[in-house]
Order: sequence, then C-alpha cells, then structure tokens
Amino acid sequence: MRRFFKYLLATIPMILLLVSTGYGQEEAAASAGGSFLPLGSGLAIGLAALGGGVGQGLAIWGGLIGIARNPGASGRISTYLIVGLAFVESLVIYAFVIAFLLQGKI
Repeated sequence: MRRFFKYLLATIPMILLLVSTGYGQEEAAASAGGSFLPLGSGLAIGLAALGGGVGQGLAIWGGLIGIARNPGASGRISTYLIVGLAFVESLVIYAFVIAFLLQGKI
C-alpha cells in the first residue's frame, strides 16, 4: 500500500505539469491540433473519483466495524456515516465541475 502512495505522489507533479502546459498557448494549440488540458482534466476527475471511492469504502468499513462492536449505537453511527458520505461525494462532484470548467465546456 505504501508503494502505491509513493507512485501516486510521484505522478501528481507530472499530471500538474501536463495541465499547466495548456495555459497561455491557445494560438499554438490551435495550430498544433490540441493541448494536454483535456488529458489533464480527465486524469484529475479520475483521481478524484478514485480518492472518493477509497474514502467512501473506508468510511463504510469503519461504520460497519463500529456497528458490529456496539449494535446499540447503530442509529447514531448510521446518521454520521450518511452525512460523511454526502460530504465525500460532494467533493467528487466539485472535482467533476472543475474538470469541465478547465475544458471550457460550461
């Protein structure tokens, strides 16, 4: 698992470099046939969805462990779990909107 995070941290600067090459090059991109901005925004939404999915999985796992240890607290745990999952999902939706804004589709 640590190896995965090392590779992830190594690829984030490369992704940011790909996204930043698209700024200020509208004329050159039009003559060259495109830029890396769609690729960068696609990778950004992919990473956001991956992070949101992992976060939701860990939250559900923790909630189920808590309910298994103390079944009497299942109502309170479920309430906090649903609110937390809504916050995680909203972050993924924000990343989706930002990716579309970067592409100029909205």
